[in-house]
Amino acid sequence: MGTMSYVSTVSDKPLLGDTIGQHFDRTVERWGGRLGLVVRQQNIRLTWRELQIEVDAFAAGLLALGLRPGDRVGIWSPNNAEWVITQFATAKAGLILVNINPAYRLHELDFALNKAGCRALVTATAFKSSNYAAMLTTLLPELAHCAPGKLRAAKVPSLEILIQIGAHGLPGSFAFEAVPALSGEDERARLIDLGRTLQFDDPINIQFTSGTTGSPKGATLTHHNILNNGYFTAEGLQLTEDDRLCIPVPLYHCFGMVMGVLGCVTHGAAMVFPGEGFDPLAVLQTIAEERCTALYGVPTMFIAEMSHPDFNSFDLSSLRTGIMAGSPCPIEVMRKAISQMHLRDITIAYGMTETSPVSFQTGLDSPVERRVSTVGKVHPHLECKIVGSDGRVVPVGTPGELCTRGYSVMLGYWDDAERTKQAIDPAGWMHTGDLATIDSQGYCAIVGRIKDMVIRGGENVYPREVEEFLYQHPKIVDVQVFGVPDARYGEELCAWIKLRADEAMTEAEVRDFCRDQIAHYKVPRYVRFVDEFPMTVTGKMQKYLMRAAMEEKLTGG
Repeated sequence: MGTMSYVSTVSDKPLLGDTIGQHFDRTVERWGGRLGLVVRQQNIRLTWRELQIEVDAFAAGLLALGLRPGDRVGIWSPNNAEWVITQFATAKAGLILVNINPAYRLHELDFALNKAGCRALVTATAFKSSNYAAMLTTLLPELAHCAPGKLRAAKVPSLEILIQIGAHGLPGSFAFEAVPALSGEDERARLIDLGRTLQFDDPINIQFTSGTTGSPKGATLTHHNILNNGYFTAEGLQLTEDDRLCIPVPLYHCFGMVMGVLGCVTHGAAMVFPGEGFDPLAVLQTIAEERCTALYGVPTMFIAEMSHPDFNSFDLSSLRTGIMAGSPCPIEVMRKAISQMHLRDITIAYGMTETSPVSFQTGLDSPVERRVSTVGKVHPHLECKIVGSDGRVVPVGTPGELCTRGYSVMLGYWDDAERTKQAIDPAGWMHTGDLATIDSQGYCAIVGRIKDMVIRGGENVYPREVEEFLYQHPKIVDVQVFGVPDARYGEELCAWIKLRADEAMTEAEVRDFCRDQIAHYKVPRYVRFVDEFPMTVTGKMQKYLMRAAMEEKLTGG
C-alpha cells in the first residue's frame, strides 16, 4: 500500500447478485440432503431440504395473514429453530425483519416496535428473567379481547399480528406452528412470483444499535449487504459443506444471523445452535456431540468455556476454525483457544452493524501476534480509510477515525434522515466513530472509540442512552454514565448521579428503577452519588476523570 491510510481489496470471487431467498434455494439444490440445522435444546435436526419445506410453509402463512413486501415483522426471541425459519421466510416474502434484543424490556420494546412500525411480531414466551408474555400484555392490554390478527393497540398502533413461539397461551395471538396451515395454493404461487421480482437491493433487515444521542437507531440492511458479508466472512474461514459451525452468539445480532446463518447458507455448512442463550457447558457438549469444526464467540465466551471445571473431559479435536470478535481479544486467550481448543485457524473480525457487519478480518495465515494486535486486513470489495479531525486521510500509522465504503454500508437509519446524514457522508463513507491505525502492510488496529461506547461482555452499551433513561427519575437532576475495567466482562457500567435538592436515594433504588425497563446489561453495576461533576471551563463533562477516580476506588489505590 502507499504512504497514506487507505486500503481496498479486489477479489477473484465476485459479489453475489442474489436475494437471500434465491441463494437459499440454490443451497438446497446443491446440498439439499446434507445436514443444515441443528438446535440442541429443541432436539431438532433438519437437512437443507427439510428446512426449505419449513421456511416456505411459514412464508406462505405470513402472506396469508395479509403481510405484504416492505411490511416490518419484529422478532423478539432467544436462539431457536423458529428464529432461523423466520429469518429466511421473511426474506422470501419480501418482509423486513426487525431484530429485537431478547434482553429488551418494556421501555425498549415499546420504542423498537413503534420506530420500525412493525405490523407483526414473532415472540417467545419467556427467556431467562424476561417474561415476554407478561410484558406484552402490559404494553398491549387490548390482546385480552381481540381476535388473532386483529390487534388495535393504543400504544403500538401499527401492530396487528402476534405470533407466539412455544407454549401458546397469549390471548389474541397465533401459535407459530399454526401459521403454515393458514396458507393455500394462492399464497404458494405468490411466494414463487415474489422470488422472481424481489431485488437484492431491497431492505430486508432492521437492527437496532444504541445511539450516543439517547434513542436506538435502526440500521437498515439489504439482501446484498448481509448475504455478501456472510459469504466473505465464511470465505475467510474457508468453510465448506463439510463444516459444522457452533453458534452460541445471539441471532438478534449480526454475529449470529449474518456471520453465522448466512455464512453457513452460502457455503452449505451446518448451523449448530447449542442453546437458547450462552452456556459454556452446553457449548462444550455440543462441539463434542456434533463434531463441530468451527466456533464463534466473544472473548468472555471462550474464557468461560476454557475455565469450565469439566473442560478437559470433552473431545474438541474436531475444531479447526472460528471467529473471536465483539470486543478486544487478549493475546493469552487467543493462544489458549489455539492450543487447548484445537482452533489453529481461529480469526478475529471487526465491524459494526451499519456495515453488515465485518470490514476487517485476520487471515488464516496471519501470525498469532497479528491476529490479536490487529483486526486483520480489509474485506474483499471494500475500501477503508483513516481520517483526521479535518476529514483528510492521515499518513500510515497515524490514529484517526476509521471510515468504510462499499457494498456493506447500510441504506441508512430507519426513519431518521438526520442521523443517517451524520453517519454516511456525501461520498458514501460510513464514519464508524472508532479510532484506528492502518500500518504499512494494511493491517488495522483499533486504538480507541470516539463515541463513548462501553463494551460489556460483547454487548455494546452507549452511556447516553442509559443517562436519558435515568433522567426520567424524579429525584435525579443530572447523571453521567461511563465504563470501568472489569476482569470478567471487560468493562462494567458506572453511574455518577446528582440528586435534586433535599432528595435521598440508594444504589438499590437506582437498580430497581432500571429493572424490567432496560436490558440487564445496561443497568449500572456501580452507582455513586455526587454533588458536582468534573468539567472543563466551557462546561464539558470530563468522564476520563470520573473513570480514573472510580478505578482508584475499585482497586483500592
